[in-house]
Amino acid sequence: MKILVVRPEPAVSELITALHTKGFTAFALPLIRIERSNELNVLNSKLKQLNEHDLIFLLSKNAVWYANLILQQEGLNWSDKFYYYGIGRSTSKYFQEITGKVARWSEHGETSETLLNLPELQFVKGKRALLLRGNGGRELLASTLRSRGAYVEYCECYTRHPVFHEKITFNQQWMHSNITDIVISSSQLLTLLNELIDDNIKEWWFNHRLLVVSKRIANQAYKNGWQRVYVSNSADNHSLLEALLSTEMK
Repeated sequence: MKILVVRPEPAVSELITALHTKGFTAFALPLIRIERSNELNVLNSKLKQLNEHDLIFLLSKNAVWYANLILQQEGLNWSDKFYYYGIGRSTSKYFQEITGKVARWSEHGETSETLLNLPELQFVKGKRALLLRGNGGRELLASTLRSRGAYVEYCECYTRHPVFHEKITFNQQWMHSNITDIVISSSQLLTLLNELIDDNIKEWWFNHRLLVVSKRIANQAYKNGWQRVYVSNSADNHSLLEALLSTEMK
């Protein structure tokens, strides 16, 4: 297997290292770069608007890292009076490691859908919910919480910017690399990859095995024309590695 991994740092390097230890050839494809958002400057004021037992949602490791950084710089700590929810195990554990606070998560995946299935999130009427995220995304989480009666606000902790690739060179490079599998970790990255694919070689791309992290992204891939789409049990690197090693991917 020769695997093209399309996900941001630092997760992409971690997965590639794990794949190399298993004897596979793996390549990183940076399609976005991540930078701190100016909206972090108002994070403290947004936190002050929350009441006891209100909800904070941690929607990626990057959101956790940048939010924690700004609080540290301002000499502040995460309060014990809030309930914290991570988009998955890896984000929740990371939050706990660097803050000492516990974040709840769903054992059934790392998507908005699985998180929203938690029993305690069925009854959020009157609660305030602060979603710590990048620029855009997780609208399903926000709209569902609002439909259940919560007051939802975002704080953009970081921004994602597309990385430029010259289209002809891009397609030639990966055709010559003889890749067999592609890993995509978000719908945005799938869209960016599709935009780079030359119309003349769509069939070559779409016949590769494509591993994604949710059924929603899989459905998007099928609509785009991908033929061989597999879904990981979760978005963390351990689950992606297990999926790539499974017989189902062969």
